Amino acid sequence: MIGALITPRSYRCASALATPLVHAWLAHRRRRGKEDSARFGERLGRPGLTRPEGRLVWMHGVSVGESVSLLPLVDRLGEALPDVRVLITSGTVTSARLLRERLPARVLHQFAPVDRPQAVRRFAAHWRPDLALWVESELWPNLILETAGRGVPMLLVNARMSTRSAARWRRAPHLSRPLLGAFASVLAQSEADAARFRALGAGNVAVRGNLKNDAPPLPADDAHVSALRQAIGGRPCWAAASTHEGEEEAVADAHAALCRRFPGLLTILAPRHPERCDAVAALLEGRGLAAARRSAGTAVGPETAVYLVDTLGELGLVYRLAGVAFVGGSLAPHGGHNPLEPARLDCALVAGPYMENFSEACTALEGADALDRVGDAGALADAVAALLEDENACARRRAAATETARTLGGAADAVLGLISAHLGPCGGDARTGVLGG
Repeated sequence: MIGALITPRSYRCASALATPLVHAWLAHRRRRGKEDSARFGERLGRPGLTRPEGRLVWMHGVSVGESVSLLPLVDRLGEALPDVRVLITSGTVTSARLLRERLPARVLHQFAPVDRPQAVRRFAAHWRPDLALWVESELWPNLILETAGRGVPMLLVNARMSTRSAARWRRAPHLSRPLLGAFASVLAQSEADAARFRALGAGNVAVRGNLKNDAPPLPADDAHVSALRQAIGGRPCWAAASTHEGEEEAVADAHAALCRRFPGLLTILAPRHPERCDAVAALLEGRGLAAARRSAGTAVGPETAVYLVDTLGELGLVYRLAGVAFVGGSLAPHGGHNPLEPARLDCALVAGPYMENFSEACTALEGADALDRVGDAGALADAVAALLEDENACARRRAAATETARTLGGAADAVLGLISAHLGPCGGDARTGVLGG
């Protein structure tokens, strides 16, 4: 079995030999706009900023959801330990744009280095963190083992491990065990996640819930909300947010079915990736649906069937406008997006069958009769129609969703406690050392 031959040393050698392929892959991503050309050196471990003096906590979240989940923790850390600076790394252009708008001045952002030995050595030597937090499940061996080899305590927080991912890691036990064993603590989202991490070699595993449950309501510009509410007026309205390829077709089908029952219906559609919105606009045009695009500043008029929110970081606006929200990434098998974001903003919720990324939250929401699950466009239309035509039922669903979201917090406090415990005895700079393979 090839996986049994993979060790930290063999992985390190193989990733070094793969440098030309990695560079070709990065060049392809740059051509597609998936890398920031102005900050490309950061992906190779070349710092774009100076390391601040004093203690530094490094937090890594791969994409938008993981990075944004850190914001409440960052705020609480600033209150508890105001002398500590924070570095957040992520791997996507979208997450960098969003963090640039939301991070406080004392928090720095860099793109995470690709997992090549030379790149991660440059990164670790420059930043010298006193503590490192990894969020959820993206585990890069070179970066983790280089950090551990320098004597930096590491925490894996909000940790989740799917059955499929666990099966892959089991094929490489000589890599997975030292990798997960490098973490001082693992805070898992659920008991099932915790059991998978323990089986793969992680120690000191505890269940502390999901950081995303502690997030404040998504922000929105009050003036924009007010202007759009006035433009929408008394029209029936619902939203489909964070949709993926294949789901916009279902939303368009649902809109057509709903229009027959609710004349003047407005559907607000916010695809997960704004770069797909030209294709989504073409789809809507092909269906004969008049769409107003937010990025173009097109006003919502009486003839507008779909308001296409093709901008970044405006789900707070979307959810404030629509009392009924479909959570995307759930009709197509993407694992779903965070249902607590619309719940915090007083929305009645509908989602598809694929919500495993937020299974605990969905279980709580369904138990409170705050979430409908649907399997296709027809069922989506029926679920939305039931909420639009019964204001009392919709109000009960919205209140139940908001209350459930309020009760699911607490993970940020647990993580903050661990950070404080590890930083208490630390000095100003991280230790240095070398990890064997």
